[in-house]
Amino acid sequence: MIYIDNEDCLDQSRNFAMEEFALRHLDADETYVMFYRMYPTVIVGKNQNTLAEINHAYVKEHDVAVLRRLSGGGAVYNDEGNISFSIITKDDGESFNNFERFTKPVIEALKSLGVDAKLSGRNDIEVAGKKISGNAQFATKGRLYSHGTLMFDVQLENVEKALHVNPLKLQAKGIKSVRARVTNIREHLRQDMDIESFKHVLLESIFQTKNIPTYTFTEQDVAKIKEIQQERYQNWDWNYGKSPKFNVKNECKFPAGVIEVRLQVEKGRIVSAKIFGDFFATGDIAEVEKQLLGMPYTQEKIAEFLCTIDIAKYFGKITKAELESVFFLENS
Repeated sequence: MIYIDNEDCLDQSRNFAMEEFALRHLDADETYVMFYRMYPTVIVGKNQNTLAEINHAYVKEHDVAVLRRLSGGGAVYNDEGNISFSIITKDDGESFNNFERFTKPVIEALKSLGVDAKLSGRNDIEVAGKKISGNAQFATKGRLYSHGTLMFDVQLENVEKALHVNPLKLQAKGIKSVRARVTNIREHLRQDMDIESFKHVLLESIFQTKNIPTYTFTEQDVAKIKEIQQERYQNWDWNYGKSPKFNVKNECKFPAGVIEVRLQVEKGRIVSAKIFGDFFATGDIAEVEKQLLGMPYTQEKIAEFLCTIDIAKYFGKITKAELESVFFLENS
């Protein structure tokens, strides 16, 4: 296991580029660990509708960056008081959606500091019923990263201001606001410390040594990282995407995540399709959207189509029955 030191870069577009570079280009037989903080930033999941997830007026007025990540899951607000961790490793075929494997060393480190943390729900770490960490994963070509937030000393009042949280999620949690759902790690420490000291405790706990092996980027690495940063994470089309017109819009929350289907149906056939959600899957949802084009919009045809695709690949733990139901809600 090797540590990637990002030198406390606060530009998250660059941090994401470093993370993706390590995933795609560093030694495939090695495991890497990376930490990063950032200026105030909203990060949306790979399959989410960015404009629906953010409070556009707030992020514009307060100069909050908006970025899309490669992994699934939901939108989060981060600032300098959050420290995120990323574990980049081989995809052994059993680790995708296994958040326990990747959060266990972090939870053990937190417990050593007096924080009674535990994995909860799909992908959260909680303390006393409140969230301190959300986690997501991305896999490609035999490699995988699992990354998560650690809300150490975040300006929590800004979490709710920067995000438009889907009411379906709040209803599922039985709460009225995001603020009521989250807490800072610093409030639960046995002994107070700053975020830099906290990071060192995490590192030494994960590596089980004070002598942390560290990877240093070469000039060629840096050039490639800059290229990834510009082509993806500083690209408006990637971060926001296009919202085609639609005359059918259905949305449901299932145990494995939220699914939203937007279709433009003309003369009984689907002429455009967009699927949003915070589910975790390895496939590119655009492949499914493309296959829907030209299809008759009938329950029978959609059911037949869903039998032909690898649902787990594109939608994770969403079931065929759940998918079929969201295409044909009673109020559609």
